[in-house]
Amino acid sequence: MATFITRRHLGAGLAGVIAASAALRPAAAQSAKFKLRYGTAFPADHPGVTRIKEAGEAIAKDTNGQVDLQVYPNSQLGSEPDMFSQTRTGALDFMSTSGANQTVVPVGSINVIAFAFESYAKVWAAMDGDLGNHVRAQFEKVGMFVMPKMLDNGYRNITSSAKPVNTPDDLKGFKIRVPGNQLWVTMFKALGAGPTPINFGELYAALQTHVVDGQENPLALISSAKLYEVQKYIALSEHIWDGHHIFANLKKWNSLPAEVRAVMTKHMDTAALKQREDIVGLNKNLIETLTKAGVTFNRPDKQLFRNALKTAGFYAEWKEKFGAEPWGLLEKYTGAL
Repeated sequence: MATFITRRHLGAGLAGVIAASAALRPAAAQSAKFKLRYGTAFPADHPGVTRIKEAGEAIAKDTNGQVDLQVYPNSQLGSEPDMFSQTRTGALDFMSTSGANQTVVPVGSINVIAFAFESYAKVWAAMDGDLGNHVRAQFEKVGMFVMPKMLDNGYRNITSSAKPVNTPDDLKGFKIRVPGNQLWVTMFKALGAGPTPINFGELYAALQTHVVDGQENPLALISSAKLYEVQKYIALSEHIWDGHHIFANLKKWNSLPAEVRAVMTKHMDTAALKQREDIVGLNKNLIETLTKAGVTFNRPDKQLFRNALKTAGFYAEWKEKFGAEPWGLLEKYTGAL
C-alpha cells in the first residue's frame, strides 16, 4: 500500500480514463514512437508524481519526441499489487511500489527491517549500493527491471491517543493498526503490542472509535489522511524506512533502443534524487504544521527498541528467513543487528 493515499479501482472505467487522457495530449506526444504508461498510487501533487512527470518531459525533449511517458497517479490503473502484476505481464510498462508490497521476491522487503537504518545517509548508501543491487537483481530474475535509484516513501512513526510512546514498555498491550505484512506483525508482537491489520480506508474510524489505540505511518500520510485529528501524540520512532522501486517490464525495457534506455535511466535517477530532497523538506514542514494543529511530538530512544527486538529474537528470525547473503549486505550498512 502506498503511504499517501487510499487505493481505488477504476474497473470498467479504466479504458475511458486512458482514452480521455490520450485525447488531451499534444499532437507531438500522440505521434511519439514509444508511448509508455507509468502507474503509481501516489496522489497527483506528491513529489513521487511531479518529479516523474518532470522526468517525462526531459525524456521527450532528449529523445526528440520519440518517448511519451504517460503518468497515472492516484491508483488510476489499479492497486499497487495489481499494477505490479500488470507490469510483470507486460500490460503496463512502468510502476512504482515498495518491495514489501509483493510476495514474488521476498527479499524485496529487507529494507523494512525494524530500526535497521539510523539515518538517510545509511539508507541511500545501502539502497544505491550493494544491498539495492542484490534486490534489483532478484527482481530481474522474475521479469522486472528496476531503476537504479529508489523514490523515498519516508520513515514510519507511531501515533497514539492516550499517551506518548517513549519506550518499549509503552507498547505493552497497545493495540496498533498495521498493514497485513508479517514484518510489521512480528515486530510489534516482539515489542509486546497487539498488531491489528486494518484496511487503510477504515483506519480513521478505527482510531476514532478506539478499535485500536494507535497506528504507524510516515508523516505525510498522517497529515493527508488527517489522522492527527484522532491521535494526540506522534512518536518520531522512525522504526521502519520504506521506499518505492521504479519497476519496468523487463522484456519491454530491453526492447527499447539502448540510447532511449540511457536517457530514461538518466532522467528517472535525477527525478528520484530530487524527490528524496522534497520528502526531507516536506517532513520538516509537517512537524511544524502538525504541532500548530495540537499534536505533541516526542523522540524515543531507538536503541531501547532495537535491544528489545534483539532480545525477543526478531532479528535472528528474519536473518534466517532472508538468508545469510542478503542479511550480510544489510548489516554492511547498518552494523550488526
